[in-house]
Amino acid sequence: MKKIGITGQDGFVGKHLYNTLGLNPDLYERIEFNIEYFQNEELMNDFVSKCDVIVHLAAMNRHPDPEVIYNTNIELVNKLIKSLDNTNSKAHVLFSSSSQEERDNLYGKSKKEGRELLINWAEKSAGKFTGLIIPNVFGSFGQPNYNSFIATFCHKLTHGEVPHIDNDGEVNLIYVGELVQEIIDQIQSEASNYFYEIPFTATKKVSEVLSLLNDYKSKYFDGGEIPVITNTFEHNLFNTYRSYIDYKTHFPVKFTQHTDPRGAFVEVIRLGIGGQCSFSTTVPGITRGNHYHSRKIERFAVIKGKALIQLRKIDTDEVLDFYLDGTEPAYVDMPIWYTHNIKNIGEEELYTIFWINEAFNPENADTYFLEV
Repeated sequence: MKKIGITGQDGFVGKHLYNTLGLNPDLYERIEFNIEYFQNEELMNDFVSKCDVIVHLAAMNRHPDPEVIYNTNIELVNKLIKSLDNTNSKAHVLFSSSSQEERDNLYGKSKKEGRELLINWAEKSAGKFTGLIIPNVFGSFGQPNYNSFIATFCHKLTHGEVPHIDNDGEVNLIYVGELVQEIIDQIQSEASNYFYEIPFTATKKVSEVLSLLNDYKSKYFDGGEIPVITNTFEHNLFNTYRSYIDYKTHFPVKFTQHTDPRGAFVEVIRLGIGGQCSFSTTVPGITRGNHYHSRKIERFAVIKGKALIQLRKIDTDEVLDFYLDGTEPAYVDMPIWYTHNIKNIGEEELYTIFWINEAFNPENADTYFLEV
């Protein structure tokens, strides 16, 4: 078992890496990190001394004064190196640098010089070091106006704003889940690599990305339709878009119900992709679920009976409660990294239709059990 610490554990990439490592508790022990450790040498030393692997992600990306970005990032690297020396650490250090290393800006300069400082540490101490050159990263829960233009576009399109393109250039992109797997692969390799250029997984014009996101808004956000998804990039982009929806106000979504003397008709889901559709009955008082997914797209549609659907983002304590009643059929979609369940709170059988974008595969289930 490797003991892994992540500086910047609560940041965009750090949180995804931390949560993904948690899916394999038999392989990885996560050493907790708090950004305040950088201000306390004793706490920093204690953290470093416990780690077999340190992934240094903590950094400043945006600030009105570029000098502040440069000085902050260099200072964080120097404080890490001091604790590595203080503890005579032999940890494998991985450093998140950027494709901006060669650009004429102080952020890129801070990343290049930070990587060089850690190379010097590795050579003097006979330590292991991997410098990760990372392309533009996007994914769920990124901070708008900070982490990525995609985060900014998604936030605007789900909050009644209109995105604008400042520069319609081509951008090399990697999804945060793909980046996390690259980092884990480097951890597993146990080899130094002073300059590892992580391959991007897609190249898109900014306008191409915005066109897809506008399609997701009109079809999914406004109309409830699962859009056409033709490749892995579009799947990842759609899951990213969904993560910016305010679930408290958007769900549950009531179906359009058509009634006549014969009874009622409701269209449960309109699909641009395939998947698996299931029907279940649940007796009163019983709860189904209490699990989460890292990639799957899923919809719960209540058509008869009374249900409580609950969601909780796995690294938070806030529980979202949605009450549905089959007299007004409605649905709730499950976002990735949210554990969820459904309970029959009525006195009759609950009828639910479940749709998920891929058929269940027990060897790659993407289903992790956790109480809401």
